[in-house]
Amino acid sequence: MTEPATILADIPVTGDKVRTSLVEVVVPVYNEEHTVERCVRRLHAYLAETFPYPYRITVADNASTDRTWQVATALAAEIPQVNAVHLELKGRGRALRQVWGDSDADVVAYMDVDLSTGLEAFLPLVAPLLSGHSDLAIGSRLHRGSAVVRGPKREFISRTYNLLLRATMAAKFSDAQCGFKAGRTSVVKQLLDEVEDNAWFFDTELLLLAERSGMRIHEVPVDWVDDPDSRVDIVRTAVDDLKGMARVARRSLSGAADVQAPERVRQAQLPPGLGWQLASFAVVGTLSTLAYVLLYLGMRQLMPALAANFLALAVTAVFNTAANRRFTFGVTGRRDALKHQIEGGIAFAVGLVLSSGAIALLGAAAPAAGHSAELAALVGANALATLVRFLLLRVWVFNPRRARR
Repeated sequence: MTEPATILADIPVTGDKVRTSLVEVVVPVYNEEHTVERCVRRLHAYLAETFPYPYRITVADNASTDRTWQVATALAAEIPQVNAVHLELKGRGRALRQVWGDSDADVVAYMDVDLSTGLEAFLPLVAPLLSGHSDLAIGSRLHRGSAVVRGPKREFISRTYNLLLRATMAAKFSDAQCGFKAGRTSVVKQLLDEVEDNAWFFDTELLLLAERSGMRIHEVPVDWVDDPDSRVDIVRTAVDDLKGMARVARRSLSGAADVQAPERVRQAQLPPGLGWQLASFAVVGTLSTLAYVLLYLGMRQLMPALAANFLALAVTAVFNTAANRRFTFGVTGRRDALKHQIEGGIAFAVGLVLSSGAIALLGAAAPAAGHSAELAALVGANALATLVRFLLLRVWVFNPRRARR
């Protein structure tokens, strides 16, 4: 891959200090020759007049085929606070990864070239990052304090997407898609290696990974006006987002992501509340039971009941422990993942003894019983084993006091 071309500009120095905290704002562009100049000049004028920190505006041109790069370089030559970076491949996530990964600023941010989001929210966006209170910050169009003007189609898609994130990924942030985000550079660089997407799902994946690592995400209500000239392919973007959600879910369940949690999180080690644990455990248990039933019925056609029960339990036990580890007890990363599976195997053994005993008792009491009766007895035995599993995981396997020791 060809190295990106970069035009650098000096940051002016005032007073006796070399600089205070530097904020870099990235504007990703693709074929925006008629828009980029107006955007950059407006953004620069606003920051120069109102923003109390040194700043840099970086136009990240990802493989434009029109005159966008020429316009960007002319702006960088004219305005000291403007840089221009050119990439040979498309992708908003790729552009942000490149510029954020190379940045020497204290805080990095990005906003869409149409400046649909009101700039008055920019200082509230970055202030908690500059103070060290938060790790990432996002503008939210779904906050009750926001003022949003957009069509019903985009409104429906946005709300549906964010509802899916909350329902399936347990996301707590309200608006993953708003093109108005920022992060402390040290935190962002830590996350970049684990983010796989290079397109529109990039920032959603970054947020999910940050939240699962215990990082603090600050939300700012914004004023937002829909850009009627937007060229985003909504259907393709939605499909790619769904694929990204499935990939992140698989990584979370496998414990593949390995981002170190902030010091405050490592020191606290507080367990989630019992109410949340019970609700999450119930959801995971329901999905595990459905998977067990399907596996058992499929394998029962090929092998005896005891063998089918053993294999179905073994497969679903691995999934159950991994899912409860992440969603019920909030444990992330690879550390101790294998140990937790081994210790969770005790719950599997309890379930195997109870379910095998249920099969034996049914065989003795009703030798001619069919598969439906077998399945009913197994589900009852597994319900009892589920109670044992919850107590075992909460009191022993994922007990935070044990983890501290």
